[in-house]
Amino acid sequence: MATSVTRWDDLVQGEELAHLATEPAREAQLASLPDELHASVRATLPFDSLYLHQRDAWDAAQRGEHVIVTTGTASGKTLAFNLPVLDAVSRDPKLRTLYLYPTKALAQDQARTLASFRLPRARAAIYDGDTPGERRWQIRRWANLILTNPDMLHVGVLPHHDRWGDVLSNLRYVVVDEAHVYRGVFGSHVGNVLRRLRRLAHVYGADPQFLLASATIANPGELARSLLGVSVTVIGADAAPRAERTIALWNPPLLDEELGQRASAIGEASRLYAALVSRGLRTICFAKSRRSAELIHRFTAERVEPATAARLAPYRAGYTPEQRREIERRLVEGELLGVAATDALELGIDIGPSTARSPSAFPARSLRCASSGVGPAGAGTASPC
Repeated sequence: MATSVTRWDDLVQGEELAHLATEPAREAQLASLPDELHASVRATLPFDSLYLHQRDAWDAAQRGEHVIVTTGTASGKTLAFNLPVLDAVSRDPKLRTLYLYPTKALAQDQARTLASFRLPRARAAIYDGDTPGERRWQIRRWANLILTNPDMLHVGVLPHHDRWGDVLSNLRYVVVDEAHVYRGVFGSHVGNVLRRLRRLAHVYGADPQFLLASATIANPGELARSLLGVSVTVIGADAAPRAERTIALWNPPLLDEELGQRASAIGEASRLYAALVSRGLRTICFAKSRRSAELIHRFTAERVEPATAARLAPYRAGYTPEQRREIERRLVEGELLGVAATDALELGIDIGPSTARSPSAFPARSLRCASSGVGPAGAGTASPC
């Protein structure tokens, strides 16, 4: 029996379309698991091979190099930096690792990932502003995988390094996830904190390796060097498989040629978003601000049938942890048909498995839109989908 496939080809037509390109599907490039990988870690893995970039990251870490992995969404960056860490603590549980995440929500998500390995010698704990005071000394004493953020490292760890002497003297790895967030003035502050961490570790007799993960950016090596002040090995050749994808840049239509006034990018994003979810296509629409995400959600809900509107949700910073967890659950389990979000979504949960590895939740024909601002005619302003 033939399978019906819902398409959006007719949506990406017209004078608003500034660019349209299709990238072909890509097969995975695999490498064997390293022979020296600890047996307990190997036993937890449900596969007997790695993507080539994951193996390259492992090899670089074993050579004692600082590493930054900059590959696409759902390409296995988390496993790339977790394998050396879990191998080390499985051999010597006294060794410590600091995981730095830009948001508390992402640390919570990654703590669940570490717990899923069920390694008896891996003791993970979150140390942030929400950690009760009576638990903090316990974490300093027994946890060998400590998940925190740069702010907490700055105000809660480094100024009290005497309390953290055992951690600092046994510090083996420092993992910096979402490293592309640390740019500009904020990045310079984080760079100073990381260099201070390196200096204090040296005082306590340790020389930790840094394992960074970043979105695909043009200058990952330069970014890592500016953050750490040391040379870093760049792992940027993405060997993960990828389905065929279409990239469209959408220029809002011109309303007043003389004034160069174009239609609202928010309105255009809402119109496309509504058309996609009305066809049953699971869609994530990224916006630049909280207000934009809320407006796109509201405008879209007004355009579609009530039953479809009930399966849409906004996602942004400022929600309570309970609200975020509920949206994340509905997203991963496939209850939601569409989400209008800021980058808090990608910094709050790992959406890679939702879009690429859970076909029931986000099949291959799902789509992500990004709404940008509005500029004058001819300025190249576009809303890419």
